[in-house]
Amino acid sequence: MLKSMLSLASPQGHHGRLSVLIFHRVLAAPDPLLPDEPDVVRFDVLMRWVSRWFNVLPLDQAVAALRAGTLPPRAASITFDDGYANGYQLALPILQRYQLSATFFVATANLDGGLMWNDRLIEAVRHAPGPWLDTGVEGIGTVRVGSLEEKRALLAPLLQTVALLPLPERSEIVTRLVAVSGVVLPQEMMFNATQVRAMRAADMLIGAHTVNHPCLRACADDEAEFEIREGRARLEAIIDEPVKLFAYPYGKPGKDYDSRHVAMVKKLGFEAAFSTCWGSNSASADACQLMRFTPWDRNRWRFGLRMLGNLFQTEPRVTIGGAS
Repeated sequence: MLKSMLSLASPQGHHGRLSVLIFHRVLAAPDPLLPDEPDVVRFDVLMRWVSRWFNVLPLDQAVAALRAGTLPPRAASITFDDGYANGYQLALPILQRYQLSATFFVATANLDGGLMWNDRLIEAVRHAPGPWLDTGVEGIGTVRVGSLEEKRALLAPLLQTVALLPLPERSEIVTRLVAVSGVVLPQEMMFNATQVRAMRAADMLIGAHTVNHPCLRACADDEAEFEIREGRARLEAIIDEPVKLFAYPYGKPGKDYDSRHVAMVKKLGFEAAFSTCWGSNSASADACQLMRFTPWDRNRWRFGLRMLGNLFQTEPRVTIGGAS
């Protein structure tokens, strides 16, 4: 029944809709501090459901079919942001088991031994000795971190606030908190160049995701364009082919990027770019502001019904403008 309902909401052809799923990483085991991040068991279940209910297309083919009005019914694509090595180590075998393609959007500064700023911050909070932590972040200040629940409650507002800061300020805060915690940071968490090439050789797609994963609206225009252009150039040098797809860091229009950055993406010749606005994509959607969504429901029917509901939210609800 659910498959029939999905077909009605996402038919073949010009009235078709493209659902694009977004993930970041797949963990070897559940992480109590990051309960929404799927582990291998959970990701396997999700891919089994997706493979049964949807016609999963490589993202470049899906975008071309969306434009041409030739989507199959229940069209979907799968994406991963940032470039975590567990995409190669853990997600790839599961994708191959279900004969699914995915696109991996990679922030290039973290290749070959780097670490995402947010993971440095997560590990600093995880290992903060407590019971109090002076974050040094305006609006958050000093908070209790004596329990797992307190650390988990801190992470979301801390990450959301620090993400919007200019790169130097972001780096200063993260470096200080890592030092306060005394944590030894994990190694080899992100892709190396060999893994990027291996993913492409396995018929996964590689997309650009800037160099340093900044909030583009916190960047000067020349800095933002550098981030978009040079992130792609590094990936093209690794895989020796054009990189045609882009994902905006953080991805909320009007908050994380605006019309200036959409214009940059178009000027640089990307075929499509992706936000993190929930919804599905119709043939009339802006190819450089396509929407993505992943429900986190653990129940099979709730997951399916939420995917069904997502098909009815079709265009961005946020109007983007210039920098404020």
